[in-house]
Amino acid sequence: MTHDDRKRAIGKVVAVTADRFVVEMHAGTDNFTVVGFDDVHYVARLGSFLMIPAQSEYVVAEVIGLRERDASAPGDRGDLERATSSKFLDLVPVGMLPVSGGAFRFGVSIFPSLYADALYALDRELDRIFETDVPVEPSASINGEACTPPDASRYRVLSIGKSVVFEDYEVKVRLDDFFGGHVAVLGNTGSGKSCTVAAMLQALFEKADEHHARGATFVVFDVNGEYGTALTPLAERGQIGVERLVLDGSPGGFRLPHWFLEMSEWELLLQASEKTQLPVLRAALGLTSLFRTQSAAALETKEHFIATCIIECFRGADGDSPVSKFQRVVSLLQKYPTATLNMALLNRFGPNMQYGNFAGNGQDGFLQVVRGKVREDVHLPSYDHTPFAFDDLAECLDFAILYEEAHGNRQIRDYCASLVTRLKSLQERSEYGFLRHSSTELGNAPSPLDFLMRLVGLRQNGQVLTKINQIVILDMNDVEDEVVELVSAVTARMLFKLLRKADPRSRFPIHLLLEEAHRYIAAAPSRFALDATKGFERIAKEGRKYGMFVMLASQRPSELSKTVLSQCSNFVVHRIQNPDDLAQIRQMTPFISDAVLKRLPSLPKQHALVFGTSVNLPTTFKVRQASPRPRSDDARIVERWFHEDGRPAEIRLMPAGFDHGSAAAD
Repeated sequence: MTHDDRKRAIGKVVAVTADRFVVEMHAGTDNFTVVGFDDVHYVARLGSFLMIPAQSEYVVAEVIGLRERDASAPGDRGDLERATSSKFLDLVPVGMLPVSGGAFRFGVSIFPSLYADALYALDRELDRIFETDVPVEPSASINGEACTPPDASRYRVLSIGKSVVFEDYEVKVRLDDFFGGHVAVLGNTGSGKSCTVAAMLQALFEKADEHHARGATFVVFDVNGEYGTALTPLAERGQIGVERLVLDGSPGGFRLPHWFLEMSEWELLLQASEKTQLPVLRAALGLTSLFRTQSAAALETKEHFIATCIIECFRGADGDSPVSKFQRVVSLLQKYPTATLNMALLNRFGPNMQYGNFAGNGQDGFLQVVRGKVREDVHLPSYDHTPFAFDDLAECLDFAILYEEAHGNRQIRDYCASLVTRLKSLQERSEYGFLRHSSTELGNAPSPLDFLMRLVGLRQNGQVLTKINQIVILDMNDVEDEVVELVSAVTARMLFKLLRKADPRSRFPIHLLLEEAHRYIAAAPSRFALDATKGFERIAKEGRKYGMFVMLASQRPSELSKTVLSQCSNFVVHRIQNPDDLAQIRQMTPFISDAVLKRLPSLPKQHALVFGTSVNLPTTFKVRQASPRPRSDDARIVERWFHEDGRPAEIRLMPAGFDHGSAAAD
């Protein structure tokens, strides 16, 4: 043992078993405090580490208990004798650390001998234990080209706060391990989750010198509208870009074109039944693209479809009045005309628009021409995401029902009544205004690639893509849970598909920050039409290989999808007191001891326990201060309650209908 080791010895090992050591502290260690050669060390904090030399290595042991005397000593003693009695620490071995340098490894291969010295841990040893001894490293060259500037560096670890066990010790996570897997930030409401997430991102992007984290991509699903305040100022230095997209239904807000939805998402959104309504919905969505295609095959299919529907209208199977049937024929010919099947053809046979009939035998002549357009074995087109006006879908749905009636399914209109009603509801509900696009907007509507490029902060620059935003905040504070589910499910699915098709694979990592994740990644099936959980479960299971990662924050881990939570590699856990939530964490993290989990109900605000692949051993820390903080401060009850008479209320209220006026006092 070196001279410095002797100077930091705090006691002797007096008992050794396979899973527990006992250390008797030296005399003079009042209150378990040791005056070392470098500082004053309080060595009896639960969760702290002691180093016990064993040949050329240290046995690293964690303090799990402290007492004033050996538990086997008989009888009680008086206060005077108790004050001068020996003090004992109970330890559990956790791993081995080479004395002269080398990596920490779990498990103990060499046990200490009796009366071996127990040493307090130095900060440099803690860094080796946590593998954070090299916080910054030189940036590597790319494709053989030298770095610019030549002395550029990059973070290898990220400081997330101060240890509550080791005085003034910076708790750090290894960046590759922390952000190279899924992360869960859990804790009761008000325990500091939002501040923790904001502080981590601020620390990541506030690197003082080159290189900055310009390649990072964080898409923030901000359901409470709180991250804009904390993250937008990061762009003021000009080192990174931050864009905030607000989903509030306004024309200038975030828009999600409805034709981006997959068939399965339409099915869930409209709750189409599998046997009767789903085939009609598929046909209707296919028709939205049919009438915008100009090929010869599409023209033949179009004329066959129109002719079939016209014949069915005049057959009178739908129970409508003659005028209604006639108007439906007119609508078909006006909206989807062809060179030979159009209003000019109808007008040749003397139609009477007012009464819904023809002069003379005009109807027979008209139908004879129309029947000539009917073909055998014609298949309607599939849904191909061609842009279409939202109102077109209702009309195409009506025509698809008419087409089914023409093929003998006389009851299909009754079977599809609920589907038609739900689609009409989507047309009328203001909260779905972000989804609906009219025919006049189709010319300026973004392509799926343009939409996704903006969402991940990319811009086309000649033949290459350049990064302009590292953080994109999707503010969904003004919408309800069903809209949150829809937007999060569709955007996450599109981003995942983008990365799956990207070449080369996993070169553009994307992190989805899911605030209040229990609202749309729930263990129980969603009570709304669209269930976002299934999409995020797939990302949790398969996303790593493509470079897509989930960083979820939630106050109710017991309500989260077990599939998503079980795939998380790292956990930052604040105070949790609910027994169901504690049981869920215990079930999902079997490698964490009960002693560690027992700390969770008593953690102070802004304190957390971090464990997982990015830290070798579970560590309790005080989270670094977020500046500025997210908009999630607690209400100051006393300050807001007690004031002078006549003070104006410090609030603005939206008027009935939730438009964008203002109706309140300041």
